[in-house]
Amino acid sequence: MLVPLSWLLEYAPLPEPVDPAEVGRRLTGIGLEIEAVEHVGAQIRGVVVARVLEIEELTGHKKPIRYCLVITGERPEEQRWVICGATNFAVGDLVPLALPGATLPGGISIGSRKAYGKLSDGMICSAAELALGDDHSGILVLPADAPLGADFAEYAGLRDVVYDVNVTPDKGHALSVRGLARELASAFAVPFADPAGELPAGDKPDPRVYQASIGDPSACDRFALREVSGIDPAAVTPLSIRVRLARCGMRSVSLAVDVTNYLMLELGQPMHAFDRDRLQGPIAVRRGREGEKLETLDHVVRQLDPDDIVITDSSGPISMAGTMGGLATEVSSAAVNVVIEAAHFSAPGIARMSRRHRLFSEASARFERGVDYELPLRASAKAAALLASLGGGSVVAGYSLASAPIEPVTIEIAGDLPDRVAGVSYGADTVVRRLREAGCSVAVDAGDRLVVRPPSWRPDLTDPSDLAEEVIRIEGYDKIGIAMPRAVAGHGRTAAQRLRIEVAQALAGSGFVEVISSPFGSQDDFGKMQLPADDARRRAVRLANPISGDEPLMRTSLLPGLLRVAWRNAGRGFPDLALFEIGQVFLEAEGGCGAAPVLPVDHAPGKAEVKRFDAALPAQPRLVGCVLTGKIETSGWWGEGRQVSLYDAIEAARTVLGASRVPYEVLASQAEPWHPGRCATFVVSAFGEEVVVGHAGELHPRVIGAFRLAPRTCAMELDLSAIERLAGLVPPVQAPFISGYPVATSDVALAVPSAVPAARVQEALVAGVRSVAGSHGAALLEGIRLFDVYRGEQAGAGNKSLAYTLRFRAPDRTLTDEEVAIARDAAVAEAARRTGAVLRSAPDASA
Repeated sequence: MLVPLSWLLEYAPLPEPVDPAEVGRRLTGIGLEIEAVEHVGAQIRGVVVARVLEIEELTGHKKPIRYCLVITGERPEEQRWVICGATNFAVGDLVPLALPGATLPGGISIGSRKAYGKLSDGMICSAAELALGDDHSGILVLPADAPLGADFAEYAGLRDVVYDVNVTPDKGHALSVRGLARELASAFAVPFADPAGELPAGDKPDPRVYQASIGDPSACDRFALREVSGIDPAAVTPLSIRVRLARCGMRSVSLAVDVTNYLMLELGQPMHAFDRDRLQGPIAVRRGREGEKLETLDHVVRQLDPDDIVITDSSGPISMAGTMGGLATEVSSAAVNVVIEAAHFSAPGIARMSRRHRLFSEASARFERGVDYELPLRASAKAAALLASLGGGSVVAGYSLASAPIEPVTIEIAGDLPDRVAGVSYGADTVVRRLREAGCSVAVDAGDRLVVRPPSWRPDLTDPSDLAEEVIRIEGYDKIGIAMPRAVAGHGRTAAQRLRIEVAQALAGSGFVEVISSPFGSQDDFGKMQLPADDARRRAVRLANPISGDEPLMRTSLLPGLLRVAWRNAGRGFPDLALFEIGQVFLEAEGGCGAAPVLPVDHAPGKAEVKRFDAALPAQPRLVGCVLTGKIETSGWWGEGRQVSLYDAIEAARTVLGASRVPYEVLASQAEPWHPGRCATFVVSAFGEEVVVGHAGELHPRVIGAFRLAPRTCAMELDLSAIERLAGLVPPVQAPFISGYPVATSDVALAVPSAVPAARVQEALVAGVRSVAGSHGAALLEGIRLFDVYRGEQAGAGNKSLAYTLRFRAPDRTLTDEEVAIARDAAVAEAARRTGAVLRSAPDASA
């Protein structure tokens, strides 16, 4: 919220001289973050109040041009001629005049210049040129009592300090001068004057005032109406109000609208003005009905939802409550009778409605954070009185009020709770004093317990922890000592945390870039991923209040988010990508998870409470996913680059599983969203379990097209939670023995049926060597590598040829050719027994 310092000082008078920087520091110290401090109006120099003496109309131009004689004092030499294109002023009017040498906002300098054959000795200014809004349509005409020749910036109060306050969602009271001034008075220990004041003497309900009613108490519990009649349609908003509205980032619209906006900024109570002569029948607050529509002030016809909160008359909806009024009852420039509405609407209801219609206003921002439910009568009284005095009208005596009972909140709190929470000794007197400064009524009960009733403007104070935080906040967070927690000896990262870091480092070392994609998705993602109707990934958790209506679901896979990141980067000129992400997904149980219990905040939950809470949560496994698109090897002077392939995705999965050291098997398979013939499944078969931990390969062409990616895009996704669990069963790594004896290699080429996986053949070769080498078999076979795959006539119909290099080395001697040949023959024999492999060639072993 933007707020001028001068406005705050009216209700929290600080001792002179006031240091704007110290004000910002104090407000930040009590939890109201000041994002910016701007000294506005300081640039304006040489602008004075002038009177128009004579106007000469210049003809022969495409637009109206006036040559005006103005005077800035009583002496004749203070007269000068100025060219002006506006026509909204007349002889005798007072206007702001920028003299030659003047400086306007933005550093614009004014001088004498010749135009249209005349010399213009200065410039008559509009509101936009003085940074008082965006109105360029005419000159800013000043009141008749403005002092001639006075410094305009001083007269209008343009020089001020404006704070940009970041108000958190739980402190709606701070979205007003009233709330911020109260906080400022507390921070500086000065008296606070409440701008809301008291109700006028003799103020009571009157049947002559337009009658109000509430059709749904869950939507609104306070609904007040007041009337002002006989307003002069030509009455304009005073300059002081226009300046303050501009300083708070709002534009001037009309007198009635400006008055309600001004008091909304001052008091925090949004109000709306209706043209009484356009209303039909009684006014009520209710929920919307199926098929109802409303054209709002922004000229958009909106289809209302049955959950919307609307204000109606006999003609139907006339306003979206607390958000935006309807066009049909807008206060026009000819309106003379006005009905002022002030209410207390449901905060969740307004929040849902504004998000549903994507209609966010200053009013909805306040209502959804919570406003003072006792303020509608006082705020509407002040608005009616101000509008009548400025517009020359009269206030219709009394008011109309519809209300529903509101149960006041009473909280019991131990007097030393803030001390225990902050670790600071405040003392009971300080706790009571600070709570009363916050507006609470406090009674001290037996045993040093406090019975606290929060004020009507603080709906965020609902339990003892809130009150403890309030005391700590007002006392100042800087009073809480800073102490680094001491790490317990012998503790560090868990095994799962270490594995995640190792996996991330291994992928980064392989050329992948880590990203963090959105954890939200939509129903459309399931169709784009070609998921079957019964796929468990379609059971997504739906958010009750999503950030975006287009993404109301929690993700069940990392791939849609990664694919969107790849598409976004490709669209910005980065087509060659290798991305990975480690993150959680959210899988709802088949029958749903049910509602989670609300855990207490005044003590740590017990084991039973945590168990009930966990039971209501969806499964949240941690996955690792990769996406590769474009070229994995770039082109250059060395030749053409290489396009990504399914083998790159498979190798990424091998990298992850290699970091975890779990034994695994790679099998050809078919799974969505991968290409049916270019997909590999990774199975961990060990420790008495056989677990499918994920898939890798080339994506299905329809999936690639749905996400608008380059052809042959590949992806990998593994269940890292399952891998972490299985990795915990792997024995600790033993440092290998490094033999100083020479290596012996032997190549074998085997013809096998095309359907036999290469991994199955490799497994058989290793088992064959171990069968003849006994316990030393693992040590003798140092390595095995598939270096060629051949499909052709020489391999035979329906067969393929797989060529492997076997590396042998003994830890205690040089192997003989005979020993190598025996081990190699045993490996081939075992492969033949398990897979039907036929030896195509048996080269001699080489050292």
